[in-house]
Amino acid sequence: MRGGDLAGVVEAVGSKVTGFHPGDEVFGVGTGSFAEYATAPEKGLALKPRNLTFEQAAAIPIAGLTALQGLRDKGQLEAGQCVLIYGAGGGVGTFAVQIAKALGARVTAVTSTRNVELLHSIGADEVIDYTRKDFARRAQRYDIMLDIGADRSLEECQRVLTPNGKLIGCGASGSMWAIVGRMLKGLLMWRTRRQRRTFIARIRAEDLTVLKQLAEAGKLTPVIERQYPLSEVPDALRYLGTRQVRGKLTVSLA
Repeated sequence: MRGGDLAGVVEAVGSKVTGFHPGDEVFGVGTGSFAEYATAPEKGLALKPRNLTFEQAAAIPIAGLTALQGLRDKGQLEAGQCVLIYGAGGGVGTFAVQIAKALGARVTAVTSTRNVELLHSIGADEVIDYTRKDFARRAQRYDIMLDIGADRSLEECQRVLTPNGKLIGCGASGSMWAIVGRMLKGLLMWRTRRQRRTFIARIRAEDLTVLKQLAEAGKLTPVIERQYPLSEVPDALRYLGTRQVRGKLTVSLA
């Protein structure tokens, strides 16, 4: 599949579709969105936030759902809790900072030097530059750690949690064997301590609607570093592969 996130105007609907009509402005997840036309299931779409452009709306779905479900469902985040977001400068991370704040948390973001000001600007209460400070060596403890970077040991992550804290994994890096080993170790920790959750976001229309409502309330604004025309998709994918993207990249027909 080439392209998943999308936003646009409904051109046609199937005979069993009841929630959308031609002309509706929508966003969500479909098949082959690196194209002029794409298909999507009804359950993978929601009406586009009225205050966002199509490019902004297209930046939200998968990363936004991952952040929302990781914090709200897996982490069971409650107002007043302290949240650490490791790898906060990318797509999932920038959404997670804003969603955690919208849910009433105190947010500490871990990122590289180039993203420090950005994360402060979208609501992070504290930003740790990992090139200067090691979050795992601090005395601060957190109720939830959302691990997007996935390049620190489980022991180091566990160290920064409160006794009942939750470690939510939604990223992976390194070799395939390193990733598999980390997943197996995480499963063992879950069975013994029930404090680590690793998951893949589910595409749900009701959660897309939650993201829409947050955006329309001014609590969720996509961070877009670069916008590419459709003809430059290969360039966009090459840059994405550097793992240096700040927020999201978008592709548009214009």
